[in-house]
Amino acid sequence: MALSRSGRLINKHPGPAAGRLLAMLPFAVLLLAYAVGSDIRLSENPNDKLLPSFASLADAVERMAFEPDKRTGDYLLWVDTVASLSRLGGGVLLATLLGAGIGITVGLIPYARWTMSAFIAVFAMIPPLAVLPILFITFGLGETSKVALIVFGIAPFMMRDLALRVAELPSEQIVKAQTLGASTWHIAWRVVLPQMMPRIIDALRLSLGSAWLFLIAAEAIAAQSGLGYRIFLLRRYLAMDVILPYVFWITLLAVVFDFILRRYQVWAYPWFASERAQS
Repeated sequence: MALSRSGRLINKHPGPAAGRLLAMLPFAVLLLAYAVGSDIRLSENPNDKLLPSFASLADAVERMAFEPDKRTGDYLLWVDTVASLSRLGGGVLLATLLGAGIGITVGLIPYARWTMSAFIAVFAMIPPLAVLPILFITFGLGETSKVALIVFGIAPFMMRDLALRVAELPSEQIVKAQTLGASTWHIAWRVVLPQMMPRIIDALRLSLGSAWLFLIAAEAIAAQSGLGYRIFLLRRYLAMDVILPYVFWITLLAVVFDFILRRYQVWAYPWFASERAQS
């Protein structure tokens, strides 16, 4: 006999408490698997470096974050964090400004769409890491090349995404604005941009993972500080007790940034959140 609609698994939803427990379950399983694997390896070889114990990880965090380096006197985790976030912030800001400006222009103005759409599409297909040597040759090994890689890596995606979102706006809005005497500039500034702002935040959230990837790659090749620099410096010593906390710290920073952007989007643009919930 066929199952009733309510009996199908696809129609069953966990309650709030069960949902929170289910969300925590994969993390608990991962930690348990790590603890078991670490215990097995360390019982066979106490000097094993691949899966250090939680105590070793805690000691490494204390050493990197709360004890000054014997050579430089710096608190290395915080120095690396500031260096990486400065590069990431500069690159993401420039990419967002370029992506929003060019994306809205291409989506709104037919001449710009015909001129730039194909170029941006081809430009977006170039692997950013493949041009990293070119950026180093052009801009040197300093901060400019690292910021440029982030811009090169995420700006084309943001341009294409926003151009598509602008093209999806109801044509009636543009016609009514023109009927009321609005210029192209006023339409872009007063009609299109306010509706694109939450979508710019979405594009930014989707681009953050790639931005971190390009930052770490650039720091690994040419840097004297930064989270990526430290990870690739310590890999030659197999210092997993430091590398793993650094990876966790990068992940935590990315999650916090995504959470802040998501909460800001809900707070600043409640109409967009309700529209998304209805869809």
